[in-house]
Amino acid sequence: MKLEQENKMGSARMGPLIFSMALPAMISMLINALYNIVDSIFVAQYSQSALAAVSLVFPLQQLVIAIGVGTGVGVNSLISRRLGEKRQLHADSAAEHGIALAVIGGLAFVVVGFVLAPPFLGAFGSAPDVYEQAVQYSQVAVGMSFFVMISMMCEKIQQSTGNMIIPMCQGLTGAIINIILDPLMIFGIGPFPEMGVYGAAAATVIGQVFGMLIGLWGVFIHQKVLRIKMREFKWRLQTVKDIYRVGLPGIVMQSVVSVMTAGMNAILISFSQTAVNVLAVYFKLQTFVFMPVFGLNQGALPVMGYNYGARNKGRLFGAYKIALTAAVVIMGLGLVVFQAIPETMLMMFVDRTDAAAAREMLEVGVPALRIISLSFIGAAFGIINSTLFQATARGLNSLVVSVCRQLVIILPAAWLLGRWFGLGAIWYSFPIAEIAAFFISYALLWKEYRTELRFLGMEKEGKA
Repeated sequence: MKLEQENKMGSARMGPLIFSMALPAMISMLINALYNIVDSIFVAQYSQSALAAVSLVFPLQQLVIAIGVGTGVGVNSLISRRLGEKRQLHADSAAEHGIALAVIGGLAFVVVGFVLAPPFLGAFGSAPDVYEQAVQYSQVAVGMSFFVMISMMCEKIQQSTGNMIIPMCQGLTGAIINIILDPLMIFGIGPFPEMGVYGAAAATVIGQVFGMLIGLWGVFIHQKVLRIKMREFKWRLQTVKDIYRVGLPGIVMQSVVSVMTAGMNAILISFSQTAVNVLAVYFKLQTFVFMPVFGLNQGALPVMGYNYGARNKGRLFGAYKIALTAAVVIMGLGLVVFQAIPETMLMMFVDRTDAAAAREMLEVGVPALRIISLSFIGAAFGIINSTLFQATARGLNSLVVSVCRQLVIILPAAWLLGRWFGLGAIWYSFPIAEIAAFFISYALLWKEYRTELRFLGMEKEGKA
């Protein structure tokens, strides 16, 4: 099976290979996007203060994803490159280090959720009932992230070997369980008491537990490409460095999204709580557009990493071109939807019996969704360029682009636009940041191509 997997990554037709690997991840992420949206819809129906509370916790949840996914990407990239280089023992060691790092990360978030979250949430100066619900939600959704950290690592390990089916099953199982439990635990239906936002968080964690169990089965029992023996595990500093050479920029890159969201919340709350809710709703809705592209990313990353390790320039850039074309198409469709039906999407997140709240949500939200979605096409280039950087162990380039987009450009632009022109102008900071990031990304890609990537494979022929 190991030989078949390596031949598949190094010789199968590129288009079918990428899409066969990406499709399960895309389906899984779409289902996860669905349950994130359903979660917010139920919370919004419970109360607008509950929606506001969940919105305040969102940056902390993004931090969980940042560390889990960032570390996982580092492990994924290292495993796929070592497999391409035919270094089996090093690939096995990378997977073992990934599991150990996920456990440590999960334990760290116990401290974040129960100790650090309350003062962070209190800094926004929200109403007492919003703050109380936010603390309740964060203690469960963030403080019990142990399960999702391990689950995410299991997904990345399996994806690095080309197995996308088990990770899809992890996402599907967690999402389905969450969707079923959400209304029961939020509103107190059947045997469950009414728990509000606490119930929403508990439903999420229960789903994550089942996803983790499937992931552990996939890594330790089902897959045969890697031999993972945690009882014999020993820390190897060089392996940790190799993981975080790609993973740390990925973590910081994802974390700046959390910082950006917190910063945007601080800017928007000076205008209204509805503006904060609109931003949170946007992030929920845009997952339906971005998650398929991130699924495409997960299918393309191990293929790019394997062929970079094998020094196959043609297949590396063939994967890049196919992934980029598909990403632009997906983002283009998302742009059309956001321009066409923003009212319909927003009305899912309001209590229709509260006419004033519904009217304010539409007044703020409709122009916001239409303006922000102008950044979608540029984001397609940014995501796939970052995939190429990560696959070729150039995670720092991804970090530079992300920091420029999410911090250096967007927050100052949002603050200035809001101060000069009011709330409606703040949303233009998103396309402004994306245009700048587009040019920065391609400047870095051209530099890497000129200095190394165009010579890839020539060393085998004695030409370099």
